[in-house]
Amino acid sequence: MQKNIKAFAACLILSIFLCACTQQTDPETVKFKNDVENFCNSISQLDASINKIDASSDNAPAQLLEYLDEVDVRFKSFADLDFPADFDYLEHLADEASEYMSEAVASYHSAFSNNSYNEYTADYAQENYSRAIKRIKIIIAFLKGETPEDENIIISYESNSPVEE
Repeated sequence: MQKNIKAFAACLILSIFLCACTQQTDPETVKFKNDVENFCNSISQLDASINKIDASSDNAPAQLLEYLDEVDVRFKSFADLDFPADFDYLEHLADEASEYMSEAVASYHSAFSNNSYNEYTADYAQENYSRAIKRIKIIIAFLKGETPEDENIIISYESNSPVEE
């Protein structure tokens, strides 16, 4: 019995050691994943701030646009990240996300211009905002080793690149 416990303990220690060694990645990938995590945290904080805006306030549109301008800056910075070789196939999605977010923010500015609200322009802005967020979710899923489930995404395993229809 004692020998079985020692053998089990030795196997357990060896497996923990092997797992720890295989989970370590190169510094470039670790930095990239930290940058992605920082991006996600900053967007989450901005989202929380947007959700705290009092919609009945006269200053609400100005506050919203200010936060959205900052979201746009963060998306542009995310698109400028240097994706490591393992995730290089996702870089075009980051660029697209940034482009969609920039279009969304510009459209929100138009929707609230002239002290009025244009619902159609706001709807267009919301669609672009949704497209930007969708691309970020796809990137995050692949970084986690998951395959995004969306009927509009075709994954080509030859190029290992997600393509949205």
